[in-house]
Amino acid sequence: MAVALITGAGGGLGTAVARRLAAGGHLVALNDRPGRPLTALAAELSGVAAPADVADPAAVTAMVAEIERQTGEQIGLLVTGAARMTMAPFAGHDLADWWRTIDVDLGGTFGCAQAVMPGMVERGGGRMVFVASEWGLTGWPDATAYSASKAGVVALAKSLGRELAPLGIAVNAVAPSVIDTPRLEVDAAAAGVPVEEIRARYAARVPLGRIATPEEVAEAIAFLADDRLPTLVGQILHVNGGTARARA
Repeated sequence: MAVALITGAGGGLGTAVARRLAAGGHLVALNDRPGRPLTALAAELSGVAAPADVADPAAVTAMVAEIERQTGEQIGLLVTGAARMTMAPFAGHDLADWWRTIDVDLGGTFGCAQAVMPGMVERGGGRMVFVASEWGLTGWPDATAYSASKAGVVALAKSLGRELAPLGIAVNAVAPSVIDTPRLEVDAAAAGVPVEEIRARYAARVPLGRIATPEEVAEAIAFLADDRLPTLVGQILHVNGGTARARA
């Protein structure tokens, strides 16, 4: 199995993805912002910690070089789970906050893909799985920066799917709906309600009757990461319990 770089690995979804890919035989390189806890998880999974701000292209380039130095291999799988989300009414949304979200969510995905691409070409191919969002397809009030950034991630996956397929690099994305992670605290704070209430509100709009677990989304990512599916290119896999289809 290839070396797998997972960004945002210190969070709920990223940690689930790291565990799932490690269980499948990948050597995992775990990224998150400097200062986030990664060492214990890296030790647990016999992987390597790779702290860096994905919004900083120079830091990303250095991170990829260090992963290759430590593992002795080029990265064969990239999963971009690093994300930033704030909730604010559009009319009063701080411009610096807007751009920071775009820089992390969309710029970070772009920068990581660009940094690992030469190694994938050299090793004869690879796979990239971008974590987008249902909100990048449907939009969401008070989450314009996050939704716009994730819409960009969807377009990036489709465009790179076309551009990189001739090089043996398959690019796809997963677009989950709400996931039961600590990030729900942002939504709850914006709504002024407890996390349990925001979880119930989101579950009420899902035909399945509940929101997704990180482990379920990690399984979808593992599916897209499977190199036995070379013709799966430029696809957006929806993991949402039926919400998008129910609105169509």
